[in-house]
Amino acid sequence: MTARVSIIMGSKSDLPVMEEAARVLDELEIPFEISALSAHRTPEKVEQFAKNAGERGIRVIIAAAGMAAHLPGVIASMTTLPVIGVPINASLNGLDALVAIVQMPPGIPVATVGIDAAKNAGILAAQILALDDEKIASGLKAFKEALKSKVLKDNDELKNVKFRFKVD
Repeated sequence: MTARVSIIMGSKSDLPVMEEAARVLDELEIPFEISALSAHRTPEKVEQFAKNAGERGIRVIIAAAGMAAHLPGVIASMTTLPVIGVPINASLNGLDALVAIVQMPPGIPVATVGIDAAKNAGILAAQILALDDEKIASGLKAFKEALKSKVLKDNDELKNVKFRFKVD
């Protein structure tokens, strides 16, 4: 099996958030890898990763970072692969990371999801891969139908919630 998506985080402490992306990819049967690299502490390793990811079969990179949050942008500056940034709530309620990731200079785009929204990053990576992979596209369709079914079930259950002034 060759990984098609790479989940990169600044440190292992980001794993509880990034597991959500991994769960989505796993459910959709998309091979992925997970590793920790730091734009500040291991810049040479980041460069090596970014410049060689495509040759290794990676098609989408999900990069998470908190605080200064340079990792997604640094990776995006060294590859033509799509990079999805996940801002991590490490300080300032994650707003510092969000701004650092979303405010990239012209020519260095990073698709950015919400703060700690790794699940959406996994879904977006799958949607990118689904453009030319019918199996993934079919899996995504079923995944989204399940989301719809859950909301409809929740709505039915809410009809049974009782309050004195709730109108049925």
